[in-house]
Amino acid sequence: MNKLKITETALRDGHQSLIATRLTTDEIIPILKTMDEVGYYSLEVWGGATFDACIRFLNEDPWERLRLMRKNVKNTKLQMLLRGQNLLGYRNYADDTVDKFIELSIKNGIDIIRVFDALNDVRNIEASMKAIKKYNGHCQCAISYTTSDVHTTEYYLNLIKTMESMGADSICIKDMAGVLTPYNAYDLVKSIKEITNLPIELHTHCTSGIADMIYMKAVEAGVDIIDTAISPFSGGTSQPPTESLAVTFAGMERNPGLNMDKLLEVADYFKPIRDKYMNEGILNPKVLLTDPQTLKYLVPGGMLSNLLSQLKQQNASDRYEEVLKEVPRVRSDLGYPPLVTPMSQMVGTQALFNVLSGERYKLIPKEIKDYVRGNYGKSPAVISEKIRKKIIGDEKVITVRPADLIEPEFEDMKKEAGNLAKCDEDVLTYALFPQVAPKFLEEKYNKHKIKEDAKTNIIEKKSENEIKYINVTM
Repeated sequence: MNKLKITETALRDGHQSLIATRLTTDEIIPILKTMDEVGYYSLEVWGGATFDACIRFLNEDPWERLRLMRKNVKNTKLQMLLRGQNLLGYRNYADDTVDKFIELSIKNGIDIIRVFDALNDVRNIEASMKAIKKYNGHCQCAISYTTSDVHTTEYYLNLIKTMESMGADSICIKDMAGVLTPYNAYDLVKSIKEITNLPIELHTHCTSGIADMIYMKAVEAGVDIIDTAISPFSGGTSQPPTESLAVTFAGMERNPGLNMDKLLEVADYFKPIRDKYMNEGILNPKVLLTDPQTLKYLVPGGMLSNLLSQLKQQNASDRYEEVLKEVPRVRSDLGYPPLVTPMSQMVGTQALFNVLSGERYKLIPKEIKDYVRGNYGKSPAVISEKIRKKIIGDEKVITVRPADLIEPEFEDMKKEAGNLAKCDEDVLTYALFPQVAPKFLEEKYNKHKIKEDAKTNIIEKKSENEIKYINVTM
């Protein structure tokens, strides 16, 4: 039998789920060579919210982070998470932008691209899959796992057959909310193994308290790869701890064979870093707690931490439970979209608006309107006429692949970015986050000036509302 493989998530989903993706490149690089000696199948290091956090909060170039990680990791595959036609942003991008982004992701160091669509609409991953294959990457197609009247085992098996016919190299069961239960995991993996020979990976979260049991039953059913996080960034809304599961599965025939001494060294390295974020209040103790209500609300870990952050900003932290209870109601209204980025943020924000405004759908984000219009793809279940009219009135709903309506845009984005962008990577940064990228790119290419200003204690006031951040260690 093939040995069980382990994907380490601490450098992407682990810290995204627990500390809102705040690990810096300087905190990551020193431990990479040790992690490279553990014996992991892959390191999930990029994608998801890492790109956004780098330029929005950390003043770091995500492309440079990727290149540095690749430079320090010689033996282990580097993996990223991609939202299909959304890439790493929050709208659909034209096919030429998708192609260029994937080309440069692979060129800068990514081996495996886990691609998914929030609605499981395979039309939204077509362009990504073609590009991944074109540039010789490993294309792992993920099913966004959730439960509802329409999300049956037959639904998922048909989805996987379609993905395989489209050229998937492996399949991931992406249980982003930790709502897959142990025996359902066993049955699902068994059923998938009967229809395909593709490697099957399982991703889940500890939020509901049953993740370890999910992995145990899935491994018994023959799952090939599981996602875990080194202990300081495990548990709660993150993944189960790598060391604990490495010990657990070492006693079976499919022993993953990880180097325990190296694992403990990695854990020791990250403990004080985790403690720092806890002391700073970025690691909210609530996201470390087990919450079986997740099985009812179906809310993923990253969404929980984001909701907590939003409520804190509104001085409404005491209304957390109200918002959680509103989430499944909004999800039902919207045709049961799986709660994964960007749908998790959209549904969460709508639920928050419904609670804080005191009236359901009094305030409606543009993204929710676009979703109901069909701009994100086909909803898993039909949205009722009553809800549709409340949100978009008598507007028509599109039925074509959303990206078919988007003209090629990369060259236009290059012109729009102008002198801010010095390379195609910069253009993509601008295209993905046009609100925050200009300030980031301006500072990226003026680091020398910032250093000189810092030496003389000069802080340049750029406008009434914006003060340049001076970092004397740049």
